Amino acid sequence: MSTPTGAAVTKVNPVITGELKSKIDRVWDSFWSGGISNPLEVIEQITYLLFIRRLDDIQTLAEKKARVTGAAVENSVFLPGQVHLRWSQFKNTSPEVMHKTIADEVFPFLRGLGDGSTYSEHMKDARFTIPTPALLSKVVDMLDDIPMADRDTNGDLYEYLLSKIASAGVNGQFRTPRHIIDLMVQMTAPQPGDEICDPACGTGGFLVAASEYVRDRHADALLDQAQRKHFHASMFHGYDFDSTMLRIGSMNMLLHGIETPDIRYRDSLSEGAAGDADKYTLILANPPFAGSLDYESTAKDLQRIVKTKKTELLFLALLLKLLKPGGRAAVIVPDGVLFGSSTAHKALRKMLVEEQKLDAVVKLPSGVFRPYAGVSTAILFFTKTNSGGTDDVWFYDVRADGFSLDDKRSLVEANDLPDVLSRWQRRDVEKSRARTEQSFLVPKTDIVAQDYDLSLNRYKEVVQDEVEHRAPLEIIADMETLEDEIAKGLTELKAMLS
Repeated sequence: MSTPTGAAVTKVNPVITGELKSKIDRVWDSFWSGGISNPLEVIEQITYLLFIRRLDDIQTLAEKKARVTGAAVENSVFLPGQVHLRWSQFKNTSPEVMHKTIADEVFPFLRGLGDGSTYSEHMKDARFTIPTPALLSKVVDMLDDIPMADRDTNGDLYEYLLSKIASAGVNGQFRTPRHIIDLMVQMTAPQPGDEICDPACGTGGFLVAASEYVRDRHADALLDQAQRKHFHASMFHGYDFDSTMLRIGSMNMLLHGIETPDIRYRDSLSEGAAGDADKYTLILANPPFAGSLDYESTAKDLQRIVKTKKTELLFLALLLKLLKPGGRAAVIVPDGVLFGSSTAHKALRKMLVEEQKLDAVVKLPSGVFRPYAGVSTAILFFTKTNSGGTDDVWFYDVRADGFSLDDKRSLVEANDLPDVLSRWQRRDVEKSRARTEQSFLVPKTDIVAQDYDLSLNRYKEVVQDEVEHRAPLEIIADMETLEDEIAKGLTELKAMLS
């Protein structure tokens, strides 16, 4: 799908419809009635089974190639005595036999895989927790019906599963709304040569969206062999310190057609840049905030940039460390980053304005992350230069994002996001916009004069309607007239009753 310039893609609900959607819903309900109520565990178990099926598909392709060439099977996943561990074999056994085979043999096999790929690495501590043969049989039947060769179907299936995390109201902090991700990706416009990183990647939403953008906008570039190799092996990098998230994020990338992304364990704030300094050309992130760390447990290279315990400030310091000079970033921050009065807050804002190039502050409505958090946030866009370059900063006040701003987050017509993208792409004409408008440019000199405060309300001008008030004596005279009329009315009423 190619999108015309200026039009925002809002692929909020994946294209899973009809029978497949109903099957997923039924399986999901079966997990819950079977005693697995944590949606992350449900998705994790489905992830393991998808990986097992993929291993069988890889083996089948290798065998077909060997038959055509007459050569031996290359990089065989399964040894001759392990045929019964293949998806194509155990799926045809009875539910009881299948459950025992997967629990006692397939999962130990998964944990022992040693090919060094992203996916095998994250399977080392795989645990099988599907409690009954009947439930396992249902899940295997559902997954077996999905045409795994179709990248769009695979991706949409997994996106739909991940949306279940949000609808279940659990672990929602791991999911940034897809339409917000899409806006950030389109505003940063990933290029085929980029190296893209999310240092708090969770389920991999930003990396997936960036990969889809490159496929859509730069399909011709991916015809080049070297460029295609970069796309599949060295373009996308994600860190997380939650092993479940790493498995889910890796599978999300795989099902969206990225063969070997760099998804790995890292406690980003404790390890800092750790060998990846000045490495990435684009960072997209929604890091965890409203937390704090001890100085002792925080990477020293980050403390040298900004001495603070605040995780949101430390993540900004990390982004500045990870970016190559000329690299750009889009990161969601709590409003406090924009106007916090601590020494660390001010120092970091000054650094963005004076030493780097601060491009934009896009203020989001406070309901965007409901029902998980009502905190007010903004998206910061900046470019690492190490030599300044901020001339004007673009501000946009997003008041509606296409959804109600309550806990239900129902679809509504009001949506500023297409306008955000359109105006961002034509920022040169924004200089003529008054500060009473929804978006405008603020010269660096004004920001310096405000002690580097980046809150939109500091620069927005509000037009007050001029109201003419009557003279106080006129109002008193009217009140006296009314009192006389009331007294006269009461006198007449008494006369009627006597």
